Amino acid sequence: MNVVVECNRLVKQYGNFKALDELTFSLKENTITGLIGRNGAGKTTLLKILAGFWRETAGEVSVFGKRPFNTLDVSMNVIFVDDMMSFTNTLTLKEILDEAGKFYPNWDHELALGLMDYFQFHLNHNHHSLSKGKRSTFNMIVGLAAKCPLTILDEPTTGMDAAVRKDFYRALLKDYLNSPRTIVISSHHLEEMEDLLEDVLLIDGGKNILHLPIDDLKEYAVALSGKSVAVLQAIEKKEVLYKQNIDADNCYAVVRNDFSHDEMKQLGIGVVPVTPNDLCVYLTNQTKGGIDDVFNKHKSV
Repeated sequence: MNVVVECNRLVKQYGNFKALDELTFSLKENTITGLIGRNGAGKTTLLKILAGFWRETAGEVSVFGKRPFNTLDVSMNVIFVDDMMSFTNTLTLKEILDEAGKFYPNWDHELALGLMDYFQFHLNHNHHSLSKGKRSTFNMIVGLAAKCPLTILDEPTTGMDAAVRKDFYRALLKDYLNSPRTIVISSHHLEEMEDLLEDVLLIDGGKNILHLPIDDLKEYAVALSGKSVAVLQAIEKKEVLYKQNIDADNCYAVVRNDFSHDEMKQLGIGVVPVTPNDLCVYLTNQTKGGIDDVFNKHKSV
């Protein structure tokens, strides 16, 4: 399988601040990857570099084997969709779709019109007159119908209600199965889209925290709960991702899932899976106790 995106020690720096800090990873063709991270993690910066909008500060980045910045071959085969995507106010929605069909070689006009009808758009309306949620939905329609070999969706469901987000992810999956391509989705709603993802790239502080198939991510960690004495003894030599005191006698800890669970059960310790969404939160916590640490420190002052 060919590599579509490759980054090697990629850096994007603003003054003394590194939005991307020697980020290294690669993406293979015809995969759906979820780009996950907190606000300010560097997600949008990375995606705009891949789309060719921004120039990297240092390191290497290639898309289809070429440096993406100001490269026409890359631009013709990549679409970048976000909530800031704008179109001229002089064209109707129908005219925008017609013009898009002239630019994107793989444009699927039938799909575009079908989705416009399903989501109840008026073709004679202008883009600027749409609500925030409707603009995001229209942008998504353009992103899917373009069928670009690299489709980048940066928080594509911003403003959509729950029902529309569900329909969007279903449409994305069905269209991907009909027309496989490399898709990168940045979103805060991992729990909503994990069923369509093949890989997850988690970044924090501009660094690669982990890059795994979604199935491996689901098995990456487990939560242990029980008497504090037993749990603390059990995690003594394990990689602890998160720990919280439930009450005076019991605690909860999330650890790497690289051991036999039978031993834990014999000690009376409960072992339960950790959802990918919760795991990503734990891996990007500044402290192992999360927000509770703020109040614990405040009490000790």
